[in-house]
Amino acid sequence: MSLTLSSEKIKAEAHALGFFACGVAKAGPISKDCAQAFRRWLDDGGHADMEYMARNTDKRLDPRLLVPGVKSIVSVALNYAPARRMPQGELQVAAYALGRDYHDIMKSRLHTLAANLGIASYRAFCDTAPVLERYWAQQAGVGWIGRNHQLIVPDAGTMFFLGELFLDIELDYDAPLTAKCGTCRACMDACPTGALARDGSFNSSRCLSYLTIEHRGDIPPCAATKMGNTIYGCDRCQDACPWNRFATPTTDPDLQARGELLSMTRNDWQNLTIEQYRTLFKGSAVKRAKYEGLMRNINCATEDLRVKN
Repeated sequence: MSLTLSSEKIKAEAHALGFFACGVAKAGPISKDCAQAFRRWLDDGGHADMEYMARNTDKRLDPRLLVPGVKSIVSVALNYAPARRMPQGELQVAAYALGRDYHDIMKSRLHTLAANLGIASYRAFCDTAPVLERYWAQQAGVGWIGRNHQLIVPDAGTMFFLGELFLDIELDYDAPLTAKCGTCRACMDACPTGALARDGSFNSSRCLSYLTIEHRGDIPPCAATKMGNTIYGCDRCQDACPWNRFATPTTDPDLQARGELLSMTRNDWQNLTIEQYRTLFKGSAVKRAKYEGLMRNINCATEDLRVKN
């Protein structure tokens, strides 16, 4: 263990910066079972057309190839459970995208964490590199991966952003969490498109989050009719998870929904101009879908609602 840096000191500083949880895992290749499951998921086309998921597989399965010399992986979780959601009956944006773009928030705080600890040699990641973040969070004792394929933090739920510091020093390591979901199938029952299969696999091409954010073509009619009022992302598997009964709404100013977003009506969405879009989503993760993608989603959702009414 470093003479000047300890796992406990890292965790204390992480909590001081607002991270809900922090753990430390020994860097190395991921387990054989997980590696086989990941390769099988790719072979089965579970990643749909997210070709970046199929790149750098060797680095994804062994972080020592991504960052030579890494010995420890510090995993952090930031709570984004919303204090205020968009009004019921109006079109919905997923909870994680109500505040500022999490990439910017997490990367900034990870750099601050390293600076406050006097760490000069490190790499910081948050959904920006071939890192199996949920796997490493589980190895670091932060949570376990549930049937909804989200990380479940004990007595706190699933609404967390994950990030990592890769360090070239050895530390005290946390024990992996080995908990499982038991017999609960609430997330599977709540998924309207069957993206969460009974055999435990996950099919991105059926997931409304994938279809409304990553997918660049037309939304298949069979999925469009299941969108309901969601226009960016989907929280149904999380809302159904019983662990989220313990979620505490975040008080983080960076993660609060803007008033102008909460006040949007269906008519406002249908008439959204590109200039309004740029203003409304400046510094927001929603820009991932681009204006054209968001309007595609709005048109699909509102067309389905008109048909039902």
